[in-house]
Amino acid sequence: MSNLQFDFNVDLANNTVLVVREFDAALSLVWDAFTKPEILDQWWAPKPFESRTKVMDFQVGGRRFYAMVSPEGHEMWQVQQYTSITPKTNFKYLSAFADKDENMNLPGSDWDLTFSEENGITKVSISIYNESQERMQKMIEMGFKEGFTMTLNYLDQIL
Repeated sequence: MSNLQFDFNVDLANNTVLVVREFDAALSLVWDAFTKPEILDQWWAPKPFESRTKVMDFQVGGRRFYAMVSPEGHEMWQVQQYTSITPKTNFKYLSAFADKDENMNLPGSDWDLTFSEENGITKVSISIYNESQERMQKMIEMGFKEGFTMTLNYLDQIL
């Protein structure tokens, strides 16, 4: 196991999850892995699920509409609406579950991703805020920590 930082903290009192993960890769590569659908779909799902992006328009006001697809073909749709982008430094989005017609199931969660690089190691800090305590609890019960840990490990392998 490498000595790269990986912290996963759940703050139930503030409805927030904070994930900090370092990758032994250049910032531009890590940024692309989070912002280009052809790379995202290679790692943005815990196995045996697959990520399939239907639409991705990475700009403020744009969105990513994608499905997590089970081996049996069951699709769980999600929308990410981009609210702020500072190239290669930070981007924010509202994430919400949706149906196949892109009707969002609100409330969602607010994601804030910050990227920094030092000595060839890129650090990604991800803050996830849920306005709803109920949604936060549901995320945790659905195995979000285990699933997201798995996906970040896939990204590490790809990089």
